[in-house]
Amino acid sequence: QLELVESGGGLVQPGGSLRLSCAASGFALDFYAIGWFRQAPGKEREGVSCISSNGHATKYADSVQGRFTISRDNVANTVYLQMNSLRPEDTAVYYCARSNYFAHYFFEYDYDLWGQGTQVTVSS
Repeated sequence: QLELVESGGGLVQPGGSLRLSCAASGFALDFYAIGWFRQAPGKEREGVSCISSNGHATKYADSVQGRFTISRDNVANTVYLQMNSLRPEDTAVYYCARSNYFAHYFFEYDYDLWGQGTQVTVSS
């Protein structure tokens, strides 16, 4: 069964940090680019960050540039999103997804497998 499973979400105060994980099962993650997306209540889903299959290239949305870091461990079949200096506007459900086309960045039609999402809430 092909699957992506996110974990690491939770409640954190503004200025705090979380690290999300995206674990793949049923396939080798190192063939794919991986993207992180998020969807806040009442808003459309948006791209947050993505990483190429070999990890040598990354892309960030302007809203998270300098605060979030994406990385991957292909041996562990896992991609991570380190989120620092969190803000209330980062509150959302975060999803990871796989794509064959890193250069298309956050074009959602290129992503063919999605996780179920993990909730991140930034609040005092």
